[in-house]
Amino acid sequence: MEKRNGKALLPIAVFVVLYLGLGILFEYGLNIEMGFYKIPVVVIFLAALLVACVQNRALNMKDKLAVMGKGISDPNIITMIIIFMLSGIFVGIVGRTSAESVAYFILSLVPPQFAVVVLFVVSCFVSLAMGTSVGTITLIVPIGIAVAKVSGFNLPVCIGSVMSGAMFGDNLSFISDTTIAACNGQGCEMKDKFKENFFIALPAAIVSIIILYILSVKNYNGGFIKEKYELIQIIPYILVLAGGIIGFNVFLVLLTGILSGSIIMIATGMVAPTDLLGNMGTGAAGMFETSMVAILVASICALIKEYGGFAALLHWIKKVFKGRKGGLLGMGLLVGLMDISTANNTVAIVMANPIAKEMSKEYGISSKKAASILDTFSCVFQGILPYGAQMLVAVSAAASLGETVSAFEILPMLLYPYMLLISSLVFIAFGKEKQE
Repeated sequence: MEKRNGKALLPIAVFVVLYLGLGILFEYGLNIEMGFYKIPVVVIFLAALLVACVQNRALNMKDKLAVMGKGISDPNIITMIIIFMLSGIFVGIVGRTSAESVAYFILSLVPPQFAVVVLFVVSCFVSLAMGTSVGTITLIVPIGIAVAKVSGFNLPVCIGSVMSGAMFGDNLSFISDTTIAACNGQGCEMKDKFKENFFIALPAAIVSIIILYILSVKNYNGGFIKEKYELIQIIPYILVLAGGIIGFNVFLVLLTGILSGSIIMIATGMVAPTDLLGNMGTGAAGMFETSMVAILVASICALIKEYGGFAALLHWIKKVFKGRKGGLLGMGLLVGLMDISTANNTVAIVMANPIAKEMSKEYGISSKKAASILDTFSCVFQGILPYGAQMLVAVSAAASLGETVSAFEILPMLLYPYMLLISSLVFIAFGKEKQE
């Protein structure tokens, strides 16, 4: 019988208390803007790792380092980090102008009374291609605000539409850090996870579009927005998206996007060759913290598993959640609680991965379904957190343009995360699958 030791979970508790406690203090006690994101998550994880190293005197430090090394050397961790870097380089190359071209191109094609729905669809596409909800919100919220001013649409509805679409893409994108973390953590192909996720996300997106149209169309005043765009800048997005859906190797897909994006950005004069290299470096640097988190969490989780912490946690989970459907729900709630604690869906998935993998074995859940549940539930919770980066960036973008809107005005308009939760619960309740 595998040893069980609940005390081995102490490093996770230390991380949650420090990160959540300091975040609440900074954000609400000291009124620091984006207070949660002023906390160096790597430092907090180092503190948790130190706690893990101090535990269990039966092992000397050399043995503990060997355990950590084994955890870090997992092929899935190495693959994850390389993909993180390539994804960052791709986003660094295509940049802001490509996303704006997508937005203005689609807005030009559709009657202006459908502009709020278009904002949702544009955000879906941009986030799906860029793999970042925060980046998408940063780029598209100013366009949403312009649409609201010109067309008379309700501002919280426009911002909620952008945020909802951004979470759709974040959940499904082949180069999203959440997808990378979930798929590599569970050991499944991205295309398989995409197919599993798509049939959960699509009904939620369709219902969201219908409700957004109903909420917005009555406020339309006849105005419309028109800006220049460069269609050629959309090509790298389409190549990455198509390659991922077809099922090409993720490294090949990303390298194709990087190469095509580089050629197009230089050929159109959007960037000088020397600046392009700098943008690549900036994009890769943006993934350094995420990569370090993956390494530190792999080290912490390797020690916790060695000490018997995961065996204890799995024992408690099995007492509460019965059967395969209960296992799926427990897995979703597990990553949701991690996300509430960290306000970062990628970190939540990385932390939940090893526990979820053990749960998959116990409950007979396939790796693609486990990856789908982890990514979906993390996006549901992250999408509606008042203190999440997505909400803070949206409110901040509005304020920078002279518009005052609170998180609690936007929250009721975040239709897609709510619909995704309902769709996920239906999927768990009625979905069928042969055990692997």
